[in-house]
Amino acid sequence: MAAAGWMLLLAALLSPAFTEAHNHSGETDTYHVSAGHLFLLNCLFVDAHTNVTWSREGGHDRSLPTGVEVRDGLLWFLPVQVSHNGSYTCEKRNKSGSLRATLRVSVSSGKCPDPPETKSITLGVSERIYCKQDEILNLNNSRNIRWMKDCRSMEPAEHISVGESGSMRLSARSEGDAGKYTCLVDISLNGRTYTAARSIQLTVNKNTVISAPSVISPQQEVVVVEEGARAELKCKALIGFMEDKETLMYWTVNDKDSDEHEELKVSCSFHRDRGHVYGLSNLSISKVRRQFLNVPISCCVANSAGNSVGVVWLQEADHSALYTRVALCLASSLAVLLLAASVQFFRVDLVLAHRKLLRRFSKQAPDGKLYDAYVSFLPPGGPSSAETAALALRILPEQLEKQHGYSLYIRGRDDCPGEAVHDAIAATVRKCRRLIIILSPDVKSSADGKTEEAPLRDDQNQLSYEQKVGLHDALTRKDPRVILVEINGPVDYSCLPESLRYIRRKQGALKWNKTSCRTNKLNKFCSNRNFWKNLRYRMPSVPTGRFQSVV
Repeated sequence: MAAAGWMLLLAALLSPAFTEAHNHSGETDTYHVSAGHLFLLNCLFVDAHTNVTWSREGGHDRSLPTGVEVRDGLLWFLPVQVSHNGSYTCEKRNKSGSLRATLRVSVSSGKCPDPPETKSITLGVSERIYCKQDEILNLNNSRNIRWMKDCRSMEPAEHISVGESGSMRLSARSEGDAGKYTCLVDISLNGRTYTAARSIQLTVNKNTVISAPSVISPQQEVVVVEEGARAELKCKALIGFMEDKETLMYWTVNDKDSDEHEELKVSCSFHRDRGHVYGLSNLSISKVRRQFLNVPISCCVANSAGNSVGVVWLQEADHSALYTRVALCLASSLAVLLLAASVQFFRVDLVLAHRKLLRRFSKQAPDGKLYDAYVSFLPPGGPSSAETAALALRILPEQLEKQHGYSLYIRGRDDCPGEAVHDAIAATVRKCRRLIIILSPDVKSSADGKTEEAPLRDDQNQLSYEQKVGLHDALTRKDPRVILVEINGPVDYSCLPESLRYIRRKQGALKWNKTSCRTNKLNKFCSNRNFWKNLRYRMPSVPTGRFQSVV
């Protein structure tokens, strides 16, 4: 029996089940967690679809404690409690045997768990630190990832950035960047918010690494300069995280050192900004020579790790665009002046044409006036009186009334005998839109209506009264407007009332010249077109519906 028993024991030791369990036991892995946090424990050799059994080591009761449950092969701590401290075993069984692994959970009462690993980075070198909570991050739940250093919230910094996966990129600028970094993941489960945490200890290696420099600017830039003028070029380069005393910055012109030109002066300086070292170099050109134009001017930076070059080109200023703009401005100004002069020169024709268009497309509102103009003149009795009467009684009506449709009131033609002269004159003048006063060189009166040479006749007193009434209304109410017509030479206004002198100074007078008149049968009236155009220009617009012939 002794021999048989030894044979059975040897067979048991050599069985596949015992061999698998023995080969996969190994050393116990330890996980550091903090009480109050969510924690998921994964059996290393199984996946989410494997049927695995979890148990707690130690004591006679191997059942899982309260708050710990198995979901899809993972051991969930909802959340971790101090009583959950201990070792947990996962076991997988199949036809060939079983696999077992023991994992230790070390629970601390602090806010941040103890770091299970230590990572060392080189001073000034950028490193990525991973959250290493794949079980939590793989859950299809909304989450928020944040980092803490030495269990304190981290302030935003340029040398620290966090990616979408939760990994943190850190460029250690000093030994003060060393410490305990904790990745916190806030996740919502079943209406509750849990936080999972994992820490890592970071140390900074004091050994520095020299990196190759890089020219930031210029980069194939073009600078416009004036030949013979002064110019200054600037170069900026990133040296690295640490200043290297062997770093050189220099300039070349068409691949020749700047020291070969006495017009060129170079200055260099280095400074630190947000953990990086930058080099600045200025190239001063006291006088831009022709040989400096359209050739590569290079800013070169070199150290033991490498070199970098930035190129700038000097280009002579092109004044053709400026000359074109100046020419266009001058041409535009000249065109505006010519247009203004043309408008001023053809102002009368433009206004008359505009009135003609308005008569076709718009209606003139009634103003209560009966006549377009009141014609005032000195009846026959002086050297020029016959010509004045001919202009007032024959020529003006033929041109203004028959040719252009105006309505005139002419004293001596339209007044009624026996009516109260002064009352009729005042009433009629106020019914007219214009007051045409015809003056000749032999009209001389004083301000009170008396001539300097002889007493005034009744007609002259009436003329004086016409002018007084019309001029008074024209100056006080600007209605009617006055049109002065001088016939046969200049008029001496010094002997006329101040009101007439004022109107003459303000708006001038139209001049009627008998020598411009024709006496042929085709045109028995005067062909002084400028006079008639200017007179019609000062007259009001002919109301719509009146007869008007085109001349």
